[in-house]
Formats: sequence, structure tokens, C-alpha cells
Amino acid sequence: MSALGFGCMGLVGWYGERDDAEAQATLLAAIDAGINHLDTAASYQVGENEKFVGAAIRSRRQEVFLATKCGIAWQDGKLIIDNKPQSVAASCEASLTRLGTDHIDLFYLHRIDRTVPIEESVGALAKLVAAGKVRYIGLSECSPETLRRAHAVHPVAAVQCEYSVWWREPERTVLPVCRELGISLVAYSPLGRGFLAGNFRTLEDLPANDHRRNQPRFVPANVGHNQRIADLVREFAARKGCTPAQLALAWLLAQGEDILPIPGTKRRTRLAENVAALDVRLTPDELRELATRVEEIGVRGDRYAPAMMKALNG
Repeated sequence: MSALGFGCMGLVGWYGERDDAEAQATLLAAIDAGINHLDTAASYQVGENEKFVGAAIRSRRQEVFLATKCGIAWQDGKLIIDNKPQSVAASCEASLTRLGTDHIDLFYLHRIDRTVPIEESVGALAKLVAAGKVRYIGLSECSPETLRRAHAVHPVAAVQCEYSVWWREPERTVLPVCRELGISLVAYSPLGRGFLAGNFRTLEDLPANDHRRNQPRFVPANVGHNQRIADLVREFAARKGCTPAQLALAWLLAQGEDILPIPGTKRRTRLAENVAALDVRLTPDELRELATRVEEIGVRGDRYAPAMMKALNG
């Protein structure tokens, strides 16, 4: 696995307008740069993301480790979490079709369905592994207890959760269990959805159709406070002679080889910037100082709007 992965969610919408030609060129450039871990999901743009990724990598499928997720849907504006065994199996078949592949390298439960015993859901994933349709299974945003129960049914290869220098909760919850059981942690939003990279400072800097406008951390009541963290990251980056994005990624990469960040972008310039983070080295003192000062400020605002917060398996 490459040290850096590639989060595909923003390739076709979500963060502003689409530019399919540049997004495809960026994805292929990532593979050219040695990034072999691609992450998408059935829920991203209601399947359109999987179709886009599958078409873009069709001639290079064997070069990549392809991850996708099941279990989230929106119906009539309402969030539905469904991990029923029959739904997991059906979602896998649909993802295989959209991706244009005969197997998924890593198949996650995107969120945990509290109405279905995790043992039943993981049992369904295990059957997909036995059938050769899935190579490895994962859980996203699960609690330590859920992880232990799942792993007892079938080995869990990876847990995906938000993790960055401004959101370190996994260190106190699921990461110790991952390390005990030999499970990798895939870190999404390693750049705070672009905020730590300095890509925007207020909602006014974002397109009208950008989903970050619904994020509590960026609303006027919280964004001024959180800018202090972005400013601190920028200050540290200037000291190191790198960009804020590179500093934030370098901090996360230094947390261990079992931490796999998946920053996303739809522009080749940003991709090149992210890849260069592999060359940034932080000393133990620098790592501690940055983390301590960010924690002293403290991020303000929930990670998601209320409906999605309720879906987290804390």
C-alpha cells in the first residue's frame, strides 16, 4: 500500500462544480505518482462516483487497491443506514457493476446499523470474501466495542475514520484497539476538508453548491475560532518551508505506518502538493509542539450536521 491514498469523494461534485476532464487526469496522475489506494463509496453522488472511478481506471485496474463502501443511502431527504445481510450483498453486486470490476479489494460498512447485530453484517461480508467478490473487509466510524465484535467474526483489515491534527479522537478510542488487533486505520479528511490546507477561510470562499456549507465547523459561529488552528498550521509550515497541506499530512504520516491518509483533490496541482508531503520530516519535538498547540486551541463545532452525527457509532 502506498503511504498516501486517494479519496475520490470530491471528484464529481460535492465540493463545488464538476470538471470531469481534470478530475480524471488527476486520478490517473495519482496512479502515475505511485498512489495505489483509491477510496470511493456507493453513497457518493448516489453511485456516480463509483461509475466515474471505474471508467477512469478501467485500463489500470490491476495497478490499484480499490476500496468502496456500502450501507448509507438518502431517501426523501432522510438518511438511511442499512447493514442487513441481503442489503450488503445487493450493494456489493451494484458496486461491482458500477466500478466495472469483478472484485473489490476493500469493502467497508460505511456506517454501523444499530438495528442489525454487527455479527450478521460481518457474516454477510465474510460470504462475499469466500465468493471472491471482496478481498478484505472494513468498518467506517465504528466504536471500539463494535470493532472487537466484528473482528471476532471475520478479520477486519481496516477501520476508516476522520483523523487529523485537529481531530485526534481516534487516538483515545478506536486506534488502540486497531493496534492491538493489527488493523490499519484509514484517515479521511486529513486536511480538515481543505480548511487546514488554507483552501478557504469562510463560507463565502466556497461555491454555493459546496457541501462544506453544511458543516458546523465552518458556520460563522465557529469558523473565526477555528481559523486560529489553520493560522497555526500555516505558521508551522512557514517554519518548515512547506505548505500547510504538506505539514498537516506530514504530521499524520508520522503517527505510524499503520495510519493511511486518503486526501482527496480534483486538481493535479493539489495532487502534486500532497505527494510532496512525503518528503517533509517533522522531529518528535515538532510533532508534539504542533499537536499540543492545536489541542490548546481546540476545534469548535461538530464534525457533521445533526442527521449524520446521529449515524456515528461512538
